[in-house]
Amino acid sequence: MYHDGSCLVDFSLFDVLPQAKAEWFLAEIRQTLAENRLRIVEYTLAGEDVSEIDENAGPPGDIWFEGRVKPMRSRVDGERAVLWLASNISQRHHLETRLRQLSETDELTDICNRRHFMQILGDRLAEYDPDATAITLLIIDIDHFKPINDQYGHLDGDRIIKALIAVCVEQLDGTALLARLGGEEFAVLLSDITPSAALRIAEQLRAAVAGHRFELECGTVIPVTMSIGASVVRPFRRRLNELLRDADIALYEAKSGGRNRVVMARDPDRASRRA
Repeated sequence: MYHDGSCLVDFSLFDVLPQAKAEWFLAEIRQTLAENRLRIVEYTLAGEDVSEIDENAGPPGDIWFEGRVKPMRSRVDGERAVLWLASNISQRHHLETRLRQLSETDELTDICNRRHFMQILGDRLAEYDPDATAITLLIIDIDHFKPINDQYGHLDGDRIIKALIAVCVEQLDGTALLARLGGEEFAVLLSDITPSAALRIAEQLRAAVAGHRFELECGTVIPVTMSIGASVVRPFRRRLNELLRDADIALYEAKSGGRNRVVMARDPDRASRRA
């Protein structure tokens, strides 16, 4: 079911649409005429966007359309014109969006999964400018997680993981990217902050988790801590595998040093210069 647009005949785009929407449609028409070929565009339009119609007489909210825009061979009133055929693709668009979310999101925690995180991290590294950007990677591992699974079962283990992620999300702002790498290992990508500020965030995460009451389904409260290894992108050390390796080495130091700790990877460039 669609809104009844028969009353819009003889109106211009700017008569019935918000200016930004009208300008977008006009730009697409002009580009189609300039290229003189069929073009396919996707866009949203809602009843409330269009004046002169009853917005309650059709489906509510945004409708996704696919527009097939083709130059007409004959002029209309002496003007070049296009034929714009619109098809409702809302169902397809929502399905594609859902499939994309599933491919990018960890099923248990609803945060970024490993594959998508590595893709984003790789993109950030490709765009890295030492004079304008800063990137810090945190690799996080829950301490002594296997005994929790062995003693209480995987359902309670999953419960602990989801609760821990909720604690971390509360400590991070919208610029940080949190991901589950697998099992009890997680990562945080921090951009445009100094290494010392990144360390403070890592310490806040560690302290928040250590101070949280993790309650199992049976009501038992157990202590949970995590260790964190941090590495910083540097002008001459900016490859993905180097960043991951440095963070993993720092995480190992945090584990071997007693766990429930944050360790920043050493700067290998500075160490080599001293040597």
